Amino acid sequence: MQPLTLNEQKLFNIRLTGLIVSALFLSACQSVGPNYTRPELPVPAQYSETVDQTPSKVSQTWWTQYQDATLNALLDKALQNNADIKLAIARIDEAEAFANEVGAATLPQVDLNAGASRTRSTELGGNPVNVNPRNNYKAQLGTAFEVDFWGKIARAKESARAQVLSSRYAKDTVALSLSGLVTGNYLVLRSLDSQIAIVQNNIKSRDESLALTKRRLEGGVASGLDVRQAEVATANLSAQLAELNRLRALSLHQLAVLTGDLSLHIAGADIQALPVPPTPPAGLPSALLEARPDVRQAEEQMIAANAKIGVAKAALYPTISLTASLGGESLELGDILKSAARIWTGGVSLYLPIFDSGKLNARVDQASAKQKQALASYESAVQSAFREVNDALVNLRQNTEREAALYRSQEAAKKALAISENRYQSGYSAYLDVLDAQRVYNDAALSFVQSRQARLLATVDLFKALGGGWQAN
Repeated sequence: MQPLTLNEQKLFNIRLTGLIVSALFLSACQSVGPNYTRPELPVPAQYSETVDQTPSKVSQTWWTQYQDATLNALLDKALQNNADIKLAIARIDEAEAFANEVGAATLPQVDLNAGASRTRSTELGGNPVNVNPRNNYKAQLGTAFEVDFWGKIARAKESARAQVLSSRYAKDTVALSLSGLVTGNYLVLRSLDSQIAIVQNNIKSRDESLALTKRRLEGGVASGLDVRQAEVATANLSAQLAELNRLRALSLHQLAVLTGDLSLHIAGADIQALPVPPTPPAGLPSALLEARPDVRQAEEQMIAANAKIGVAKAALYPTISLTASLGGESLELGDILKSAARIWTGGVSLYLPIFDSGKLNARVDQASAKQKQALASYESAVQSAFREVNDALVNLRQNTEREAALYRSQEAAKKALAISENRYQSGYSAYLDVLDAQRVYNDAALSFVQSRQARLLATVDLFKALGGGWQAN
């Protein structure tokens, strides 16, 4: 190559600038492939199940509506330490790094190529050599840039950006699911605490009844059958208490794993102390489905798949690349920076597939099929979300009515127990009536606590189904 003169160097710079400007202009052309438009889905404007209550505004930290400091602390631990959350964050980092890699293709790549060699050529056959062996030093900067004439790189960036957002929504989905699991397990734990307290109180009451029956037996007023029946009832309650303690331990172990604190200890408390969170207003719009992270995740995956169709289609068209280099080459290292040692190259390359037996067209078909799969997944996510909200609303309403009925049942059973005990002590009824009344009251009290648990769990399901909260207009 001939070294550049000063005028040639200026001309080279002008042409190189022109090539870059032209490349940027061409890269701004319309991208091939379909542009994304959100599909219209046949979803009703409002949910079929509604709850009549004053509108309320609920934040994304919906678990604070239960006004329980222990629950808030558990959620803080879980959202910070849970392994699934850490995995989701790492996937976000991976998607962002890939998007940065794709975005880097929109700018020229500059490389430094330097080397030194020592060679000896043959002098036989009439091949005179002035310097033998000889040194050769070379250093140059080179650049290469693909003109995004058909929008292949732009579509790839669009797909990568959508993948980043999808990974972020995936993390939000994990966080929402995790917060629901922690809150649900905590409510179950509190329900078991209340049931354990009920059974313990009933065991205490039956121990007192057993002692009274034994005294009556000694006085010749009661029979041995009454004593044995009282012992059976007390033993059954003790077995029931052991089962409740086992279930509480399992629930605590689950919370320990979810929060990442394997030494977790939670003192007992009454579930009745927890308030029931406000419910959404009647006529809640189904447009709130857009706030659900899993629905947003499915849509971003559909956007990414749609953009990949453009990437596949762009491969059918010519690929235009610009290359240029500027540097120096000399026999002596000290001369490599001199103007006489300057070397340069510049060029344009075009690649056009002519015949590939339909391989590239098959890739377009694959991308189109994946876009249809993503669309079907999005439709399924929206439909499932709509059903889950309606299910949660009806569960909340019916469990509220059930709790009210079971409260009346508990109060009636309590009064019936008091009456049966008084009648037995007065000699107007058999001890079997007392045992039956004790059993009925124990079952009624446990059923009422379980109904409160079901009602609170229904509110958890509703928060999750709505994506964490809602805001009234």
